[in-house]
Amino acid sequence: MLAAVFDEPRKIRITEKEVPVPKAGEVLVRVSAVGLCAGDLYIYLGKNPYVSFPRIGGHEVAGIVETLGPDTRGPEAGSLVVIDPFIGCGHCYACRVNKPNCCVNLQIIGVHHDGGFADFVVAPVNKVVPVPNGVSAYDASFAEPVAIGVQACRRAQVTADDAVLILGAGPIGLALVEVVRACGAKAYVTDIAKDRLAIAQQLGGIPLEAGEGLVERVRSLTNGDGMPVVIEATGAVAAIEQTIELVASGGRIVIVGLVRKGVPVTFPGLDLTRKEVTLLGSRASANCFAESLSLIAQGKIHYPTIASRHHLKDAPLIFARLAENPAALHKAVFVHES
Repeated sequence: MLAAVFDEPRKIRITEKEVPVPKAGEVLVRVSAVGLCAGDLYIYLGKNPYVSFPRIGGHEVAGIVETLGPDTRGPEAGSLVVIDPFIGCGHCYACRVNKPNCCVNLQIIGVHHDGGFADFVVAPVNKVVPVPNGVSAYDASFAEPVAIGVQACRRAQVTADDAVLILGAGPIGLALVEVVRACGAKAYVTDIAKDRLAIAQQLGGIPLEAGEGLVERVRSLTNGDGMPVVIEATGAVAAIEQTIELVASGGRIVIVGLVRKGVPVTFPGLDLTRKEVTLLGSRASANCFAESLSLIAQGKIHYPTIASRHHLKDAPLIFARLAENPAALHKAVFVHES
């Protein structure tokens, strides 16, 4: 099979590999479409502390069930599925309270195990999710980033009565815009890149200019209150720290963006108490794929229309381009020829 393999930071090659064989409890999926996300770029840049090389990346996978492992029950061969790439150990506290995305022994397809930048990928059978009728493999490959948006909105308990400010209009910020709107809430979005803001506006977000004066602009929009919900999706320390100024008293802050391990974030302690803010983290997703696929099937997610399609053979060029300018593409998807 054809595969794109990360050999080391900034080195990815296209090569032939043996088709993996599914074990008991596993399924072999023929990849139809696989998205490229910031996590994959971190592997390429050598910023992912968990990956071991060489590794086939790619965790936003949609494809066709090829075969099941021995004594394994699951979707029939020929079924279109997506893969939930986050595998919990099932034993730690997080797993016991149904938060496998926070598992202390978390394994990720495309990071700890070979992923979908290949013609075939193996996954646990309980981690493949059937795709609703009428949804293409290309659209289904957006289920994972949309699920991150679903998770964040669940954490924030977003309702139709809310106004939500999303910090960052990158790949996850764009998914958040549409999930927030699917909840019936107003989605305000800010970013330092004007082209990203323009795309967010196409998806129904209300753009706000970032930088100096943002807090004042938010207060003006909300009669001095601040936003009921602020979701941070940049991973920039300054943006995370500013959430406390942007949120309304009694409001909710959800941090989705990732900072480097060991980097501190500071909040004014009095504001946490005075505002009685709910401050939450949100990591990947847990049990959100069904809702994510439902939103896609209902036509509520238009994110796929602003992405670009590529052949897997172009992966080295695409990664090199994004390494030079992460905003060069709003979203890249490798689509396999049928």
